[in-house]
Amino acid sequence: MKILILRFSSIGDIVLTTPVIRCLKQQLEGVEVHYCTKRRHQALIATNPYIDKCYYLDDSLNQLVGQLRSEQYDFIIDLHNNLRTNLIKHRLGKRAFTVDKINIRKWLYVRFKVDAMPPVHVVDRYMDTIKWLGVTNDEKGLDYFIADSEQVSMSLLPYSHQSAYVAYAMGGQHATKHLPVARMIELCRKIGRPIVLLGDEHDREMGEIIRDELGSSLIYNACGLFTINQSASLIRQAQLVFSHDTGLMHIAAAFKKQIVSIWGSTTPKLGMYPYKTRHLIVENTNLSCRPCSKIGHDRCPLGHFKCMNDLQLTVDPAFIWASQKQDQY
Repeated sequence: MKILILRFSSIGDIVLTTPVIRCLKQQLEGVEVHYCTKRRHQALIATNPYIDKCYYLDDSLNQLVGQLRSEQYDFIIDLHNNLRTNLIKHRLGKRAFTVDKINIRKWLYVRFKVDAMPPVHVVDRYMDTIKWLGVTNDEKGLDYFIADSEQVSMSLLPYSHQSAYVAYAMGGQHATKHLPVARMIELCRKIGRPIVLLGDEHDREMGEIIRDELGSSLIYNACGLFTINQSASLIRQAQLVFSHDTGLMHIAAAFKKQIVSIWGSTTPKLGMYPYKTRHLIVENTNLSCRPCSKIGHDRCPLGHFKCMNDLQLTVDPAFIWASQKQDQY
């Protein structure tokens, strides 16, 4: 049996598909699992031992479809369900199982604040697409695999961070999904332990402001200096992870890290909170305007940004885990 999985973006969403990959490979005898995503996300899947073959979308959808057609798949598992994946399914003409994106419920929740969202993590909705094959969730959580060549040695970090550090995934594709820089400084000051800031090159300027304010003995600004897999390596070696609603949060969950998960314009009820790992949700639940988006905005639609500006930042890790007696799965 040969199965194709489709998921084109983004970092977090692709990581959240890994239980589907693993369960298919481990529960179906002799199955060959192929995965198709965008070329820029190649690093996320290239070393996954449960994937037999990877395909990547470059510029030409026609060329990709030609490559996929030659494989003669038995089934297609569509974990994206957008125009592009629907075109691929139509042109391949194979039996497909497609994730339910519950878009109407999300629209009601975001637009009218009608909470019709099911209490189901997106991973479990992904798993529903393969139950017809007799595959069940093994409850082992997410996977993330890093090649030896991209492991980051602690010796490469500043001396102040080599024995132990907290990772702070401070980035976010949209501004309303991360704290303003002044509040990031407040958070880092409250953490009070060596911190490695993680994000991409667009986050580096904010990281430099934080480092200049708090000093290099407390802050190492790694934003934009490492690949996604190297950043994942730093996440794996951290004692504790603070994160906004971003892809690195899900990578941290794959390593079963303890996570303080900070939410702004989006909410955990959309089904993408840390999966199968101990975590604490930090959010402002006293606002009638949340969520204002499924994915975030470049600026607060109402101008006040109270979801982040008024957020209570209680971050003492010893207090958090002493008072958090049960896993929030």
